Amino acid sequence: MKLMVIGCGGVATVAIYKCCENPIFTEILLASRTVSKCDALAAKLKDKTNAKITTATVDADSKESLVKLMKEFGPHTVLNVALPYQDLTIMDACLEAGANYIDTANYEAEDTEDPEWRAIYEKRCKEKGFTAYFDYSWQWAYDEKFKAAGLTALLGTGFDPGVTQVYSAYALKHYFDEINYIDILDCNGGDHGYPFATNFNPEINLREVSANGSYWEDGHWVETKPMEIKRVFNFEGVGDKDMYLLHHEEIESLAKNIPGIKRIRFFMTFGQSYLTHMKCLENVGMLRTDPVMFEGREIVPIKFLKALLPDPASLGPRTVGKTNIGCIFTGKKDGKEKSIYIYNVCDHQECFKETGAQAISYTTGVPAMIGTAMVASGTWNKPGVFNVEEFDPDPYMEALNKYGLPWVVDENPTLVD
Repeated sequence: MKLMVIGCGGVATVAIYKCCENPIFTEILLASRTVSKCDALAAKLKDKTNAKITTATVDADSKESLVKLMKEFGPHTVLNVALPYQDLTIMDACLEAGANYIDTANYEAEDTEDPEWRAIYEKRCKEKGFTAYFDYSWQWAYDEKFKAAGLTALLGTGFDPGVTQVYSAYALKHYFDEINYIDILDCNGGDHGYPFATNFNPEINLREVSANGSYWEDGHWVETKPMEIKRVFNFEGVGDKDMYLLHHEEIESLAKNIPGIKRIRFFMTFGQSYLTHMKCLENVGMLRTDPVMFEGREIVPIKFLKALLPDPASLGPRTVGKTNIGCIFTGKKDGKEKSIYIYNVCDHQECFKETGAQAISYTTGVPAMIGTAMVASGTWNKPGVFNVEEFDPDPYMEALNKYGLPWVVDENPTLVD
């Protein structure tokens, strides 16, 4: 089966390593704006897989460039591990070229000051009640197009979004008659030794963390100020960590797809040093996404900052510690209330030994491959646009154990107040 992978950063590297382990992928095309990265990775993997690996240059901002390459290669499925800004362009190209579409994060506008985008965004803010720059409406709007084309688009098959939603579907299938409360907990207990760095794309990471938080409760969104809600939680393999409530895209799809839900919250851990650096950068305007004039030319501050910060793909050799990501569910089974906690613990150095990437890239890249394999094999086979919790979770959960992200079910968890 032919697979085309767009992107060659840290997450893409892990996904490609894992695709090379899965015999369903017989031909893999690695495509990126910087083809030298693809060439270097292809050379590393050449003797470690039976798959035929080729490389190509592509401009993921150009539908014409994407369609041309897709028609030349003829992929069954396209895995998008480029930037969320490029999701819609790649979806358009897949429709024209006749390929299934997979990604790990929902669409975001690159320029949040664009008047046309801004008008739609502000209307959505009033209707929905949250102000995050990212939401699923743009991609869900492609549902009829993918149905008409007989193609599948699978959205958000990373860890969160992704695995957390599969955990939710699995919990509902095997442990509950209905789920009422979901707390998604994302803990990175790793230490890379830098005063300040982000574990994934700085543009996406810093925009997400500095924005208002929000959660779903009783059928509507409740918005909070950035970092307003803090809890301390003891994570297996990591210990006590401060965690903060954020807005996150899987809340939106879980609220739509999990019946009986009353509240969904998302928490992520941060150290005080990280938050202090980020607030300082925000205060001086370095997180701005709109162009500013500097010495006679336009620059986008957050893009300039990205160039100054360590490349997340370079953090693997120096990052030690573990991640712990999972979901605490509370609901009813046979009329009685119960709670369970499904989670994974991942070691940064073990991930680096296997793939050359740290655990943040690993925990996203492995599920990216698994979701792609679900679609490519026909295990998840339905025309339209879907989130991962809309399919049978069991084969995905089995694959997590097989490919390096084993999970644990705690049937007597500590709850988040």
